Amino acid sequence: MLDFLQMLINGIAAGSTYALFGMAMVIIYKTSEVPNFAQGEMALIATYVAYLMLEQYGLPAWIAYPLALVFAALLGAVLEFAVLRRAKAPSVLGMIIVTIGMEMILMGLVSWKFGAEQKAMPFPISPYDSLVIGDFFISTLEVITLAVALTVMGVLFAFFRFTRLGLAMKATQQNPIAARIMGIRTRRVHMATWGLSALVGASAGLLMAPVLMQPYMMWDPMLKGFAAAVLGGMTSLPGAVFGAYLLGIIENLFGGYVSIEFKSVVAFAVIVLMLCFKPSGLFARHYVRKV
Repeated sequence: MLDFLQMLINGIAAGSTYALFGMAMVIIYKTSEVPNFAQGEMALIATYVAYLMLEQYGLPAWIAYPLALVFAALLGAVLEFAVLRRAKAPSVLGMIIVTIGMEMILMGLVSWKFGAEQKAMPFPISPYDSLVIGDFFISTLEVITLAVALTVMGVLFAFFRFTRLGLAMKATQQNPIAARIMGIRTRRVHMATWGLSALVGASAGLLMAPVLMQPYMMWDPMLKGFAAAVLGGMTSLPGAVFGAYLLGIIENLFGGYVSIEFKSVVAFAVIVLMLCFKPSGLFARHYVRKV
């Protein structure tokens, strides 16, 4: 029983990172209906920018990390303006290929500039410090990641519910033509969406870097964040968060009781099963667009 509860705690801790990536994926999908597979590498670039400011320029963490988040938001906006907006892909599949191409380019830039070897990201709190509660333990960094994920979810809920830009993003997702008729500048909305999504994803990257920092570190959590979004619903932020924690728990229980070697297969199995039986996800409504 104790082992089960410890795996449950570990699953919730892992799910916090997936939740941040899942929310980042949902933010873009809600306005463009295109899953962004460059999400992880956008976070990767921001993480290495933080590392550069900390190591090479000697900036303190309380300055370097906010600057890295600002850089991430600007990077997302620039990529939407310079690449996605000008892409002539005739279909959603074509736009997905464009995001995969951006992913490869960004990963290549990081490998070229910083090398492929693992680096140590300076962080105010050691990733190996743990909190012990009775017979259970959880690392301090995991607690911070959980707090950040829940805070981001709350802030995003308020943003989409009560701010003009958030309402404009929702209107653009529901009906872009009607949104333009109502005076919403949908192109600016798309650019802001990419900036916001990149900022959320970068927060996950900065929290992962103290444990593992190398050019390929975002591939696995980004795919699991995508799986969480598919599980909960690609248009539902609460659904993505719920799916992330559910995925983290299932993944850890599978690794503990079935096979640790095939633990990573769980996320892909979730994607396949959801697309087969409930493609809209657990919390989103499925609709058919009539032509």
